[in-house]
Amino acid sequence: MAAPVTVYGPVISPAVARVAACLLEKDVPFQIEPVDMSKGEHKSPSFLKLQPFGQVPAFKDHLTTVFESRAICRYICDQYADRGNQALFGKKEDGAVGRAAIEQWIESEGQSFNPPSLAIIFQLAFAPMMGRATDLAVVEQNEAKLAKVLDVYDQRLGESQYFAGDDFSLADLVHLPNADFLVNRTNKAGLITERKNLARWWDDVSARPAWKKVTEMQSTPRSS
Repeated sequence: MAAPVTVYGPVISPAVARVAACLLEKDVPFQIEPVDMSKGEHKSPSFLKLQPFGQVPAFKDHLTTVFESRAICRYICDQYADRGNQALFGKKEDGAVGRAAIEQWIESEGQSFNPPSLAIIFQLAFAPMMGRATDLAVVEQNEAKLAKVLDVYDQRLGESQYFAGDDFSLADLVHLPNADFLVNRTNKAGLITERKNLARWWDDVSARPAWKKVTEMQSTPRSS
């Protein structure tokens, strides 16, 4: 029997990996439905019904379909609240204050961390995979932007073990895919590993079983 939850897209995609990590943390069985972007499958009429902008991932369970990886993660945490890591999106006793502490760092990831880090990752990791030349000017420009964000992050992680406090949460999880690319698939690992508190945080979060499983999935031929 097929898993009741389907994630559409190649798990090598940071956004798809983000959703896979969330599902694994929540112990929700799922299947990956590959989308061959090189063949334009993400622009097909059938896929556009799931994701109207033609981007990955798309998500489907027995109740609904959802697009945008962070929205999907929030949905997973709410819909499957009684499964797996039940504190991933905040503890009930912490209420709105606890949720806000997580939400602000999720927004920081989406607005401040993701744009420059993804630009670097595309130029240094994805462009070579696609046979394209690396634009070093783009890398340099976005490295300067990212460094400013990571200085803030390093300061924050000197004050608490994780972004939103003393517990691993969705605020940390959403950062994992791009951080992993920077550390393991580009020559810019020092952006994270040379900042003391970020390096400590990365050693911690990257060792989580759910994230290790994602990286295993990414290494399989189906995910490449």
